[in-house]
Amino acid sequence: MLVLLGVLVVVAGFATRRNPLLVVGAAGIVTGLLGGLSPREVLAAFGTGFAGSRAVTVFAITLPVIGLLERHGLQEQARNLITRFSGLTTGRFLALYLLLRQITAALGLGGVFGHAQTVRPLAAPMAEGAARGRHALTDKAREKVRSYAASADNVGFFFGEDVFLAVGSILLITGFVNTTYHTHLEPLDLALWAIPTALCALAVHGWRLLRLDRTLERALPGAPRSTPADEVAK
Repeated sequence: MLVLLGVLVVVAGFATRRNPLLVVGAAGIVTGLLGGLSPREVLAAFGTGFAGSRAVTVFAITLPVIGLLERHGLQEQARNLITRFSGLTTGRFLALYLLLRQITAALGLGGVFGHAQTVRPLAAPMAEGAARGRHALTDKAREKVRSYAASADNVGFFFGEDVFLAVGSILLITGFVNTTYHTHLEPLDLALWAIPTALCALAVHGWRLLRLDRTLERALPGAPRSTPADEVAK
């Protein structure tokens, strides 16, 4: 039972808003020591976990590349590009992004899009560019557009990945159910049942994204339109 004190370390760390990496690391150390491991064994466990999950550290390469591209005007070019498509509103663009995110996640391509590599440098600036082509955005409206861009990625990935047979959650569920209840549940069974849920999520959140255009119209009535030349000047 003492090893469960590691959970209390996590709860206390997050409740006091400490650095998540330090909180999880401290909880792992506390759990290992209370579980009877020596400091060397705890360190070895951290090393084994790190070596076995190297994909988690890909951000160390991704973020500098994105930062370099942004420094050379990636976001500005994304905004200017989207303003050339007069019929592509903010809601329509984000609904299209939601569809693409869900399709790629259903095909097992979860790393194709994402917050770090797509939403922040491309999707959010393009959504802002589509809005700026029709409104003079306030800070509150700009944050709202960015939050909807992030939500399109979250919903698309969350409900799309369960359609993929080899996703970790599907394998975990089938393994647990088959072992515990001695059944023969197949990953394909869960994936097929995930399709209606994914379609419902696409319809509901897609409708919410399309409503964003009317929300901006009501929040920013009669706002002057900005031109690509104004965006370049900014």
